[in-house]
Amino acid sequence: MLNLTQKEKMHLQDQKNHEELCIKKYNDYANQAQDQQLKQLFKENAQQEQQHLDTINSILAGQVPNMNQQNQQQNQQQNQSQQSFQNQQSQISMTTGSYNASDAYLCNDLLSTEKYVSNHYDTTIFEFTDHNVRNALNHIQKEEQEHGEKLYNYMASHGMYNTQQLS
Repeated sequence: MLNLTQKEKMHLQDQKNHEELCIKKYNDYANQAQDQQLKQLFKENAQQEQQHLDTINSILAGQVPNMNQQNQQQNQQQNQSQQSFQNQQSQISMTTGSYNASDAYLCNDLLSTEKYVSNHYDTTIFEFTDHNVRNALNHIQKEEQEHGEKLYNYMASHGMYNTQQLS
C-alpha cells in the first residue's frame, strides 16, 4: 500500500483534474471536428487520457502501478495507433492555408492544453518519492508529449502550423 504525502496528493488531484479536462475536450472536439482523420486522432487521444486518469486514480487509492504490464499493453495500442496515423498521413497531400478554421482552432486549443499538462507532470514527477510512481508519471508525461507531437504533425501537414525555417 502506497503512503502519499499531502503534497503528493495535491499534485495528483491537479493531474486528475487535468486528465478529466483532456478527456472532455478530446471527446467534445471529436464530435465537432470536420476532418475524419482529426476525429480519429481526438478519439484515440481521449482513450489514452482515460488510461492516464485510471492510473492517477489507482495511485490516489494507494496502489503502486505495475508499469511493466501497462507498458506492454500500451505499447501494442500505441504501435497500432501510430501505424494507423502514419498511413493516414501518407495519404494526405500537403495543403497550404486551405484548412478548416474550426478544426485549426480545436487543434491549437488541444496543443496548448497538452503543453500545459506535460509541463505540470514535469513538476509532479520531481515531487514524488516513490520510484514506481515517478516511472508511471513519467510514462504518462511521455504520452502527453506524443499527443502534442501528433497534433503538431497533423497541423503542419494541413498548413495550420507555420514550420518555415528562419535563414
